[in-house]
Amino acid sequence: MRTFLKILVSAAVIGVLFAGSAKASEPGDLGVRLSTGIEYSSGTYGGEEDIEELYVPVTMRLDQGRWALRLTVPYVRVSETASMPTESGLGDVIAGVTMYDVYVNKHSDFFVDLTGRVKFGTADEEKGLGTVENDYTIQASAYKYLSYVTLQGMAGDRFRGEPEGYSLNDVVLASFGGVFGPAPATSLGLFYDFRESALANADDIHEVSGFVSRRFNDSWRMEFYVFTGFGDSSADWGGGLLVTTDLRELRISDRD
Repeated sequence: MRTFLKILVSAAVIGVLFAGSAKASEPGDLGVRLSTGIEYSSGTYGGEEDIEELYVPVTMRLDQGRWALRLTVPYVRVSETASMPTESGLGDVIAGVTMYDVYVNKHSDFFVDLTGRVKFGTADEEKGLGTVENDYTIQASAYKYLSYVTLQGMAGDRFRGEPEGYSLNDVVLASFGGVFGPAPATSLGLFYDFRESALANADDIHEVSGFVSRRFNDSWRMEFYVFTGFGDSSADWGGGLLVTTDLRELRISDRD
């Protein structure tokens, strides 16, 4: 799930390489995009047996000028151990808003975006799918555009809710990587992600992920990604597939 959300954020970079990002939209246009996919991850997370997770989100994104709104509604399936039943159901719904170009240096092709996100505690706590508490994240993403490569860095804070019986700390998030466009419709990316552990005396999360994205036409794009983690708190490995379509683009001034 962590990797899926990072891939969604990186889609803005891919859009620029394909000349299709929200930053290229006219101020009066409303862009509507729908994404869905599937992500599988596996790890012991410090235990003796593997925990397998299947994450299937549906995300709608609305872009207008310098603003973007996202809403993700996921299905989650978790298989904890051989002795426990598989649990599945609605995951935590996530809503976010991004303001593009809060800082711009056109001379050096350097841009900064700001994103706020709320993870609503909609997943079933009794099934072990969530904490039923809301989390709040604020992060800044910086982009440096080169001829065929876009460098991207992110730093942020996540303010955790306090589920009954647990003491969770607020955490720092960070990532760094780049996107390379070897061909007009193809993009390759490599990222390192870091997140502090919300639990005392637990390992921080370190992951490396890579993806390839292919745009088939003006409306459809597909991305495939894989990732691996380091330390007891990270997934051992995982991968996913993401499909995105531009449903329509409306010019507000032309609507009744």
